[in-house]
Amino acid sequence: MKKIETDILCEHNLALETPAPTSFIGSLFKNKIGSVPLALFIAIAAVVAIAAIAGYLPKNMIGGFAVIMTMGFLLAHIGSNIPVFKDIGGPAILCLMVPSIMVYFELFNDNTMKTVHLLMKEANFLYFVIACLVVGSILGMNRKILIQGMVRMFVPLVIGTATALATGLLVGKLCGYSFYHTFFFIIVPIIGGGIGEGILPLSLAYSAILGQSPDVYVAQLAPAAVVGNIFAILCAGVLSRLGMRRKDLTGEGRLVRSDEDSKMFAVNDAPKPVDFHLMGGGLLMICAFFIVGGLFEKLVHIPGPVLMILIAVFCKYGRVIPAIMETGAHSVYKFVSSSLVWPLMIGLGMLYIPLESVVAVFSVGYVIVCGSVVLSMALVSFLIAPHLNMYPIEASIVTTCHSGLGGTGDVAILSASNRMSLMPFAQIATRIGGASTVIAATLLLGWVV
Repeated sequence: MKKIETDILCEHNLALETPAPTSFIGSLFKNKIGSVPLALFIAIAAVVAIAAIAGYLPKNMIGGFAVIMTMGFLLAHIGSNIPVFKDIGGPAILCLMVPSIMVYFELFNDNTMKTVHLLMKEANFLYFVIACLVVGSILGMNRKILIQGMVRMFVPLVIGTATALATGLLVGKLCGYSFYHTFFFIIVPIIGGGIGEGILPLSLAYSAILGQSPDVYVAQLAPAAVVGNIFAILCAGVLSRLGMRRKDLTGEGRLVRSDEDSKMFAVNDAPKPVDFHLMGGGLLMICAFFIVGGLFEKLVHIPGPVLMILIAVFCKYGRVIPAIMETGAHSVYKFVSSSLVWPLMIGLGMLYIPLESVVAVFSVGYVIVCGSVVLSMALVSFLIAPHLNMYPIEASIVTTCHSGLGGTGDVAILSASNRMSLMPFAQIATRIGGASTVIAATLLLGWVV
């Protein structure tokens, strides 16, 4: 063991002593696409492209991953480096829309489409990612923040959501949309918690209730989430500027006026070393949660993904799951959310988002309805915050995170307002508010239909 450590130390020292190349070749190894050095990524992408064009991609999960991960890393990198565009969900927009456009113009051959189809639909990679994102994120939350935050955020979140619903339905009716369409296909996806935790579970739930395949609903739900996120980011930027002029309206990153209450949410868990055995146990538990949700679906006739969310919240609240298993599940969540979400969106764009369906939902009225939902939520939270011993600007920004694109949306919204210290509250608004929206919308849709 000591010999191995000595060898590693020697290699590390040698790397430090070796002068970094400054040539063009050196830059190819220094720069990265995702987590892959640029030179190596170019080589990998060339191999995958040649195999795809020649029709020699293996028709299994390996071939499918090669396609979606190569495109996902590249498009996410491009989207996150374009000024302004990167702050309004650029990576998500590119990863969803570019593959959809390429499919529309038939730029993928049959071999490539069949390979990705096998991974996404036959192997149900979509279900796997959903389970990891939902269960891992809930079990990974700090229990104190989960409990106390839900109590603290309950009033502004509920009132803001109710106002957004009423405003959205009214504006939707004035713009020619039915209450049914406005609620289930515009408002709900905006406040559903993002793509991974909101749109995807909703598409599965809608599919189980209404009968069509999930891809039909993803194409109808995703545009509303993206537009809502854009409005939320713009709103946060405006609120931040207002705070610079009116110091009496802002806590400069603090939500509540009491120092004691603020410290309660400043819980930062120390980084923990990665334990792959724990990740294996966490993955097994995530699979078990998904299966349990499916079993209960047979009894209560509520879609399994929704029940999975409920069961995870109850288990976290009741401390049913050992802490080491929660750590394992959250480690799986961090891996999936950091490495597989963008590739997943490539698969969604290729198979679940027909371009003609996306274009069909857009109109001026559609954008107006999306804007009214976000702006009304932000305004009412701003007005009621003083009565709840909260700073109006911070309360409004946090509530606005309820209409963001999940964790990515939270980062973009808080970055636009320079209020990253509000992340614990934002996570509550996004995760708990989003999960509650998904559950309530599913139950209501089942009752309406």
